[in-house]
Amino acid sequence: MTNITITKTSTDSYKSIECLGHAGFADYGNDIVCSAISVLTINLINSIDELTDDEITLVQDEDKGLIRFTFVNSPSSDATLLVKSFELGIESISRQYGKKFLNIKFRRE
Repeated sequence: MTNITITKTSTDSYKSIECLGHAGFADYGNDIVCSAISVLTINLINSIDELTDDEITLVQDEDKGLIRFTFVNSPSSDATLLVKSFELGIESISRQYGKKFLNIKFRRE
């Protein structure tokens, strides 16, 4: 199962997103759920990097299925919109394939 944790600050600003684990929908290389989550996550990171001036830190571990990024400062409105779009995508995957393969958690710091 992939666990996605979206963390916001007490002022409702996005702070970080962490994706951990492999979905387990199918064998490695054929897992469409894991692939969809990966595409959305990597596209989000690339979009923030290319389309905004926001600075993020990034941690990755392919063996663990970990990718985590953290905003250095409060995200811009453009970055916030990109994260909201990401949320729509992963929530759609969760509705279609179920919590057996994708768990989304929201945290406050």
